[in-house]
Amino acid sequence: MADNQFGRDAVSRRKFIAATGAAGTAAIAGCSDTSSGNGDGELSGEVIVKGSSTVFPISDAMAERFMEENPKVNVTVDPTGSGGGFENHFCPGDADINGASRKIKEEEQNHCAENDVSPIEMHIAGDALTVAVSPDNDWVDSMTFDELAQIWGDDSATTWSDINSDWPDEELELYGPDTTSGTYDWFSENINGGGHRTEYEGTEDDNTIIQGLENSPYAMGYFGYAYYSENEDRVKALEIAESDDDEPAAPSLQAASEGTYPLARPLFIYPAEGALEREPVYEFVNFYLENSNADWIADDVGYVPSNQDMVDENMSALEDAAGE
Repeated sequence: MADNQFGRDAVSRRKFIAATGAAGTAAIAGCSDTSSGNGDGELSGEVIVKGSSTVFPISDAMAERFMEENPKVNVTVDPTGSGGGFENHFCPGDADINGASRKIKEEEQNHCAENDVSPIEMHIAGDALTVAVSPDNDWVDSMTFDELAQIWGDDSATTWSDINSDWPDEELELYGPDTTSGTYDWFSENINGGGHRTEYEGTEDDNTIIQGLENSPYAMGYFGYAYYSENEDRVKALEIAESDDDEPAAPSLQAASEGTYPLARPLFIYPAEGALEREPVYEFVNFYLENSNADWIADDVGYVPSNQDMVDENMSALEDAAGE
């Protein structure tokens, strides 16, 4: 993420769909009634957000803050996994926004197109994907990409000693994201060359991974940095090196921002262009982008905020989609 430096505030224009405040703009198929106003000029309606469990903490925090300012708007955020969100909710037209911890795939774009859903890509934060073990693990503090691939690339490694003969001859207990997860996809592509072992416990609940690591000295898992930052006293993060020649780096927001942590990655939201025709959705996305470079993204949620260039690019995409 060396090309993603993160920084300051942004201001944007606000768009109001109809001068009358009527709710006549089209709702996406499957969503409930989402009005723009209720006759008193106050914003009201519903916004549906699905997708990545990694992006979930940011979207959930944005939703809480937005609803504090707009109490008659209901924003629901569900962690379905990036792929699960695209496949089952967003592309069929049953969600306004999909969070993703990797870019949308071509087959997902085609699925969306079949339903006249046009996703708009917005890079909204950065993550230091974290590989962690039990605090009782006293034989490993760092790993290379090659060692990780030996564990996660296929099912051939069954014990810790299969990776390093100095490590215990004890069975690997592995926890990770489900196959519907963008974190699964990103890790598979960048560490395993596109593959992923099948013998592990997959889940969309990152807290299940934390619990698995906490309960066994022979466990290992990976997840977004925000879940590690909330549980630093319960698990041990590994330092990561791309190769034996590289100095291992610990996961941190600063390292991710500077591009010195090799598992740094971008995070996205994908609003549907048609959904932005509804004022509650437009205003929530507008709020999301305006606040995506706020300090609390790092302090309270545990991700790298947007920089000014990212904010400006996203706001421009929003305004273009809205015809401003």
